[in-house]
Amino acid sequence: MRCQIACNFRDAKQYWGLEDFMNVTPTGATHAAHLSLFMVNVAYRLRADVHPRDPDYSVLDVKADWRGSKYVEETIQMLPEKPAPVLFAKILNQVAGLGRIHASQPSFSFS
Repeated sequence: MRCQIACNFRDAKQYWGLEDFMNVTPTGATHAAHLSLFMVNVAYRLRADVHPRDPDYSVLDVKADWRGSKYVEETIQMLPEKPAPVLFAKILNQVAGLGRIHASQPSFSFS
């Protein structure tokens, strides 16, 4: 159990910026730690859904997929006419995969 806790803290620091939080109050530090550890759990859950189809899928890929899907959604909001759902899904998969570490395309969306 102690090893798992240490691994979760390492992932919170590496992937979710726990080491970058500049909190001066105990409450702020507590909230930052809880948020980072929560995001570790969410990322591993999302990764577990894709892992059977794509064994190389990593936490960095989860972050890249989410960021790419957010960029697509924000860009589509600015268009005067929304694309058809099929085209939207194709655009989403194409752009969300741009920042991924591993090349295969995601088969889900965060919306």
